[in-house]
Amino acid sequence: MKKTWLLFAILSVTFSTVAQRPGSVIDVQHYEFSVALSDTSDLIKGSAAIDILISEDTKTITLDLISKDNKKGMTVLQVTENGKPLGFSHINDLISIQFDTTVKKGARKNIAVTYEGIPADGLIITKNKYGHRVFFADNWPNRARHWLPCVDHPSDKAALDFVVTAPAHYQVISNGIKIADTTLNGQQRRTHYTESTPLSTKIMVIGVARFAIEQSGMVQDIPVSSWVYPEEKEKGFYDYALAVDILPYFIKNVGPYAFKKLANVESTTIFGGMENASAIFYSDETSITGTRKSEALLAHEIAHQWFGNMATEADWSHLWLSEGFATYMTILYFEQKYGIDTAQKMLVKNRQQVIDFARKKVRPVVDSSITNYMELLNANSYQKGGWVLHMLRRELGDSLFWKGVRTYYSRYAGKNAVTGDLCRIMEEVSGKALKGFFDQWLFRAGHPKLEVTWTYHAKNKTVNITVVQKQNELYRFPLELQIGTDTIKVLVKDRETRLSFPVLKQPSFVKADPQVNLLFEDLSKK
Repeated sequence: MKKTWLLFAILSVTFSTVAQRPGSVIDVQHYEFSVALSDTSDLIKGSAAIDILISEDTKTITLDLISKDNKKGMTVLQVTENGKPLGFSHINDLISIQFDTTVKKGARKNIAVTYEGIPADGLIITKNKYGHRVFFADNWPNRARHWLPCVDHPSDKAALDFVVTAPAHYQVISNGIKIADTTLNGQQRRTHYTESTPLSTKIMVIGVARFAIEQSGMVQDIPVSSWVYPEEKEKGFYDYALAVDILPYFIKNVGPYAFKKLANVESTTIFGGMENASAIFYSDETSITGTRKSEALLAHEIAHQWFGNMATEADWSHLWLSEGFATYMTILYFEQKYGIDTAQKMLVKNRQQVIDFARKKVRPVVDSSITNYMELLNANSYQKGGWVLHMLRRELGDSLFWKGVRTYYSRYAGKNAVTGDLCRIMEEVSGKALKGFFDQWLFRAGHPKLEVTWTYHAKNKTVNITVVQKQNELYRFPLELQIGTDTIKVLVKDRETRLSFPVLKQPSFVKADPQVNLLFEDLSKK
C-alpha cells in the first residue's frame, strides 16, 4: 500500500483505533455480502450471511459495524438464524447477538444480518476526477466495519461472496471471479463474485464505476486485466499492462499465485495503491501517465498478493511483514530487471527516508503502542522493514535467503504470522541464531550512527581507521570499508572499533558501506 498524503489530509476521515477483541469467540468461515447501490442516494441496503465457527462456549457473539450517528452509519434491521429472529443490540459500533442457549465450542452458526445506512467511510461514494459517480471500498486498516458487519481484524480470514445490485450503466469489480452478471428490468444489474481463498476484511472490496476494460494478457492460466476510466483508457491500458511482466517474477521466486485473476483497477480512494486481493486499486490521480512511471507501484501492490494478502500479519504491530516485504520485493524485482545499480539507488533513497523519519519519531518497527493504525504507514513499516530484509539477505546469502522466503510463504500462506515466526524459519533454513538480529533491527528504536575517521602512516604504510557508534544503544553488525581500491569487512560491536590496514600507497579515500548493505547514518566529516 502506498499512502496518498494529500487526499488523506483533505478527506479528514475518522478511523477506529480499537483493535478487534483478541479473545473473540468466533472464527468466521464465509461471508456473503449483498449490497444494493443507487444513483439517487448514498444510502446502501445490505444483508450479510455469515457462516461462523464457535471457538469457545458462549451465549453471545459480537460483530463490528459502525452505529448510526446523526445522518451516517448503519442501522441493523434484523438478525436471524435460519429465518428465525435472534435477539441483538447495536451499540458503540458492535452488534451483540444473543442465543437462547449456550452454543458449544466447535458448533457452526449461520447468521443473517439485514441493515442499511450511509457509510461515513469504508465504502467511498463520490465523484471521480471526471465528475462521474463512483463507489469504491477502501477498508484498510479496520474500516470495513463502516459498511460491512464483520470481524474487522487481519487475524480473522474468511472466504466471501459479493452480490452487488447497482444501476446498469456501471461495471462491478470485486475479489475472486465473476459467476453471474444479470440485468434486471433494463435498469439495474446484479453482479456476483465469489472468492474461495480466505481473506482479511482489509482486502475485501468492490469497485463500481463506468470502466473501460481490457485483458492485458495471461500469466500461466491467470487472466490479467486493466479497469480504467474511459477518458484515459489508452494510457491506462498501457501503464497497467506492466502487471503481465511483474506477476511471473513473484510466481517464480516466491510461490504460486493464490488467486484466479489479477485485475488492476483505477480508483478514487485515499491511497496511492491498495493491494486488495486479486483486484488492486490504484489512485486515479497518480497511477496513470502513459509513460509507465508507476512500475514500482504496480510491483509493490502485486508483491502484496503474497505478503499481506496470503501470508498476513497477525496484528497491526507486525505490519512490516506486509509492507516491508512488498517494499523489498519491489527492489528485488527492479534489481533483476534493471541491475544492481538501480537497486542500490532505491536502497540509498529508502535509507534516507528511515533516517529522516527517525529524526522526528524514534520508534521500533514492531510497535504495539500505536493504536491509530494509520500512523503505522511510515518509513519504519515500509523502508526500514525492507532494509531489514536486505541486511538479512546479506547475512544469509542469496540462496538461503530465498529458501527462507519461500519456506515462510508456503508455511503461512492463508494464515497469519508474527515477526518471531519469520525469525524461526530463517533460523531453521540457515542454521544460524538470528534472534539478536531481529531484536536489534525490529524491536529496538533507532539505527546505528557512525563516525568513521582515518589516518595514513607513511612510515608503516598503514591506514588506521576508527569507527565510533554515536547512538546510545550499541548495535552489532558487519561493516564494509572501502580503502582506495581495496575492500575489507569488519565486525562492529563496541562503542569504538580501531583497526589498521596495510597499503602500498596512501589511499585517496576511505568509504563506509560502499555496496549499500547496512542501514546506518553516516556522521563522518566529509
